[in-house]
Amino acid sequence: MATAAAAVEKVELEHLPATHTVLLALYRNVANAGFLQEQLLGRNADFEYAFVDAGTVVSRFQLLAAVHKAVAAEMAGAMRTPNVHSEIVVSLSSNNNISEAYRRYGVQPATKDVAVVKVLISREGAPSSLSPEDVEKHLQTHVQGESVPCSDEELATVTDWPKLRKYHKLNGLPWIEAIKDEQAKKKELEMLIVSAMAMRGT
Repeated sequence: MATAAAAVEKVELEHLPATHTVLLALYRNVANAGFLQEQLLGRNADFEYAFVDAGTVVSRFQLLAAVHKAVAAEMAGAMRTPNVHSEIVVSLSSNNNISEAYRRYGVQPATKDVAVVKVLISREGAPSSLSPEDVEKHLQTHVQGESVPCSDEELATVTDWPKLRKYHKLNGLPWIEAIKDEQAKKKELEMLIVSAMAMRGT
């Protein structure tokens, strides 16, 4: 399914063409999130990534669902944001407010844990000018944080459930609160979040 490097993981997603290569990374205790946000706001092409506040990510499945939706929009010429990476951040939201999605799900100066997605795209037979190794080296140079596997186990340690439940309007649902097993409850919440993401804009 996936091959891992020291910091960057190449993930193969079903139904995506071979022209699109998806790379994932996760950094804990990031000290320069403000710098990363500045590069995005300045449209620095060298920092064309989806820098996601990992506290808003429940699982790899949720993150990759956003990637899939964003790439599908890119291929269809239906993006609402400047590039596929900003589209990934917006795709994590369950509403259509783009600026709110950036603020809630994208990297902010106070962000401590950052999930990173990079999509390498080949155009008309011309391969991407970057390799996974180039991306890994660039991230290791410019992200001041601890590189850890972008796994469900690592993500679970940083997920901000109160924030996510607020963002996706999942508080006060009696049938959810009635689930006593915490893992089962979180799985149900994950499915509700991913379903809301998928339905947004349809």
